[in-house]
Amino acid sequence: MFKSVAGLALGLALAASAQTPDPSWRNACIQRCVTAPQLGDPEVERQEIVSLEKEAARAIQLSNGTFFRRVYGDDYTGTLTHGQQVNKTQWLQTIESPAVKYEFFTATDIKVHIFQDSAVATCLWSSRFAIKGQRVSTQIRAIHVYVNTPRGWHVISGQATNLPPDVQQPL
Repeated sequence: MFKSVAGLALGLALAASAQTPDPSWRNACIQRCVTAPQLGDPEVERQEIVSLEKEAARAIQLSNGTFFRRVYGDDYTGTLTHGQQVNKTQWLQTIESPAVKYEFFTATDIKVHIFQDSAVATCLWSSRFAIKGQRVSTQIRAIHVYVNTPRGWHVISGQATNLPPDVQQPL
C-alpha cells in the first residue's frame, strides 16, 4: 500500500509539473508581448496622423515650436518652399520667427499611407500672412514622412512646394 501511495504522489507531482510551463518560456512570452510592436487599427493610426498634420498647421499659425519639438525627430531634415534645406533647429527658427505674422494657416486634403512602422502624409497648406508689411496668401503642397516609435509617430522628413502663383515664402 505504501508503494501505491508513493507512486500516486509521484505521479501527481509529475503531472502537476508537466502542466506548469517552464518559467523561462513564460518570461520569454511576456517579453515578446511587451516589446513586440502591436499591430494597431490602421484607421486609428491614419486618424492620428491626420490630427498631427492639423496640429502642425495650428502650431505654424501660432508661431509655436512646442509641437515640433515633441513630434519632429531630432534627425529631421526638410526642404522649404524656396528650396532651402533645413534641420530641426533651423525649422524651429523658421516657425518661431517674428518676421512673419499668420492670420490663418490650415491643412486640408490630408492623405495618409501607412507602411508598417512608417507613413507618408500629403496635404494642402493654405495661409494668409504678413511679411515685411505685405499681406500674402499662398497654397503649398506638403509631404511628411513619419516613423512610428515607442513614443508615437515622429516626422523625420518634409518637403513643401508652392503652388502657382509662386511667391517668396518664409517656410
